[in-house]
Amino acid sequence: MKMGIDIGGSHIAMGLVDSRGKIIEKSEKRLTSTEKKNCEKFIEESILASVNQWIKRYSIDGIGIGSPGSIQNGIILEAGNLNIKNYPIIKTLQQKIQLPIKIRNDARCAAIAEHNYGCLKGTQESLFLTLGTGIGGAAFSQNKILKARGFGHMVIKKDGILCHCQRRGCFERYASMKALKNNLRNVLHLEETTKGQELLEIIQKNQPENKNYEIIEKVIIEYIENLSIGLVNLINIFRPEVVGIGGSFVYFEDVLLNRLKEKVKTEYRREVQIKTAILGNDAGIIGATL
Repeated sequence: MKMGIDIGGSHIAMGLVDSRGKIIEKSEKRLTSTEKKNCEKFIEESILASVNQWIKRYSIDGIGIGSPGSIQNGIILEAGNLNIKNYPIIKTLQQKIQLPIKIRNDARCAAIAEHNYGCLKGTQESLFLTLGTGIGGAAFSQNKILKARGFGHMVIKKDGILCHCQRRGCFERYASMKALKNNLRNVLHLEETTKGQELLEIIQKNQPENKNYEIIEKVIIEYIENLSIGLVNLINIFRPEVVGIGGSFVYFEDVLLNRLKEKVKTEYRREVQIKTAILGNDAGIIGATL
């Protein structure tokens, strides 16, 4: 039994994963702006609490962590969405946990899980994107994961919006789910605390006779255009058989996926399968243990 930890931009999810990639038990803690002021401490306390709880009831032989940002030698060099720099997370945890611990980028964890057990299973050439607070992903060639990374910081608009990476016009500033949700909140004058589920329901109920129909449609059309620009760029580079999309995009599948498929088909002019992640937000937890 291994413990998988998925550190996201808005939550920390932890789970116990068996040898078949099944989650036996899971817990989750929200990462609010308050916790982000001392993010490292919150991460450590959350992990320790779950380890101490589960180790009494299960035989755990290792811990895997998926984290946003750049990872090297057990150190989170930078995770902009979490305001973390040069955080020696493995060294810090090893002082309190007597188990083997490893860490890799969270999007790569999700991609590996989907490649082993999910929507990319059985493919030789594939691409996986996670759309959430930011954009991450991985590419597979001849059934092996490539070193390619940083998909979210591919520039799609010259002189565009300033990104936390200090470049302008990055893919994730226009096509992450955070970007879509923020744009919807802004045009509808909703509070920042309006949840994704509420926004999804607003889109699902959006009809031509509604007073906000046109402004909601405009936001969605622009979002799909921006997402397709970045996605087609990546498809042209990696030429995948299948593209998998995970993160919170999965919850908006019924209102976004067909639009995206049509747009990509128009721009790419070749057939490529686009599927949503089968493992959902559990992919990061499962992939962290592999």
